[in-house]
Amino acid sequence: MPTFTYFLIDEDETRDLGEDLALTVKPGDCLALRGDLGTGKTTLSRALIRAVAGDDTLEVPSPTFTFVQNYELKFPIYHFDLYRLADESELPELGLDEALERGVVLVEWPEKAGNTLPSNAVEVVITHRQQGRQLTITCSEGRFLDRFERVRGLREFMDMEGYCGTRRHFLIGDSSFRAYERLTMPDGKTAIMMDSPARSNGPPIRDGKPYSQLVHLAENVKPFVAVGRYLKGMGLSAPEIYKAWIDAGALIIEDLGSEGVLDAQGKPIAERYEEAMRCIADMHRQQPPTCLPLYWRDENHDIPSFDRETLKFEAEVLLDWHIPWRRNGEKASAAEAREYLEIWDYLIDELKGLETNLVLRDYHSPNILWLPERQDFARIGILDFQDAIIGPSSYDVVSLAQDARVTVERPLMERLMEIYMSAREAQGPFDRKAFLKSFAIMSAERACRLNGLWVRLWQRDGMESYMRHMPRTLWHLSMAFEHDVNAPLRDWCRRAGVATVDSPEAAVA
Repeated sequence: MPTFTYFLIDEDETRDLGEDLALTVKPGDCLALRGDLGTGKTTLSRALIRAVAGDDTLEVPSPTFTFVQNYELKFPIYHFDLYRLADESELPELGLDEALERGVVLVEWPEKAGNTLPSNAVEVVITHRQQGRQLTITCSEGRFLDRFERVRGLREFMDMEGYCGTRRHFLIGDSSFRAYERLTMPDGKTAIMMDSPARSNGPPIRDGKPYSQLVHLAENVKPFVAVGRYLKGMGLSAPEIYKAWIDAGALIIEDLGSEGVLDAQGKPIAERYEEAMRCIADMHRQQPPTCLPLYWRDENHDIPSFDRETLKFEAEVLLDWHIPWRRNGEKASAAEAREYLEIWDYLIDELKGLETNLVLRDYHSPNILWLPERQDFARIGILDFQDAIIGPSSYDVVSLAQDARVTVERPLMERLMEIYMSAREAQGPFDRKAFLKSFAIMSAERACRLNGLWVRLWQRDGMESYMRHMPRTLWHLSMAFEHDVNAPLRDWCRRAGVATVDSPEAAVA
């Protein structure tokens, strides 16, 4: 089995490895920590637990006398010390089986457990060596090995680029394959590690293309680099890129902080939403290029377009997931599906000739930061734009005004739309009627996709928490139906049993 050996000269190096393990472990992992008294098993465990907690002061006592300490963090961690265990038959009483099902399990003196630990437990052997300690990790092929090699590879990248001694703390991961860490340098300065390995395309699902290509999702970090530099060239606050490991899919970028556009109760701060809307209106004053340079490489990024196939494929998520969920597993009939897609052909035809621009695609509260020390539109920190596309200018206006993850009450939503349209009129000729039609169509398209996506994330990926957003996005769909252009879609949804709601708090039947 794969083996990794490290010589740790002091507590700082032990802490660093503990942080790397914290970035590796997931619920279901079991680490068996072997070593004599005083070799550092508890020290390593403490470093791992504190890193997961993001709290260097968290009390992490040795469980020698209690046998087990549990920590309810972003995932549960159970720290067992079996030194005083008389017999392995006592383990069920200590809750080992439940711990293995719920979270990450760290076991000191695992030899006392006999054959009760899982066969794929990761062996961590610690021994004294000269003035430090030697640590050997042995694990089977599989998810832990893949993650650990990735995490350690990023540590080597940081060391090579002059970031030795940097603290690493998990910041956020989304429903995609990307993850982010906050890096703290020895001098106290911070940066963000964007861990975005090249996307595995997966099998072709239509016209010989995998899902990512059908909907034009970024397959590596190059679009982030190119679009980010374009935005910065416009005077906007996209993160500065400090170091790039493009082929491996890793970037060290500027830390724009954590102050967002929501208040302590998770509600929109109107002033910040309004400035974010003025920012996108200002961005739309110029037409973007369709090709962007990578600058330090002799390569370009061709910006894809929201074509008919992409828009229809996204809208189909409602057919594939929401309808069967509504009908207890029964799919839409062939006739229903055909009519639904014909309606979308009609709506896409209605978009012809309407204004297009650079669509950032996820321009909403999770990806917008507030930078009060900066001036004008630079106060808006913009994240997560690697999937940018050329499409209807209304799309990002919909994303912000009808934020999928937080309720923007209707008076504020309408004020945001008015701010955008007034700002565009101040720039020159602007067709309000055409924009409102475009807004209604893209509102419907986005709501159809999201109301299917929440079900898919739950049923396929086990992410049930996303279902809490559905009342809101059904409300968005209801508002989209107020425009006459969406009348055929409104009628289809009513016949198909897609229940729309008159408020974002309405329960989902």
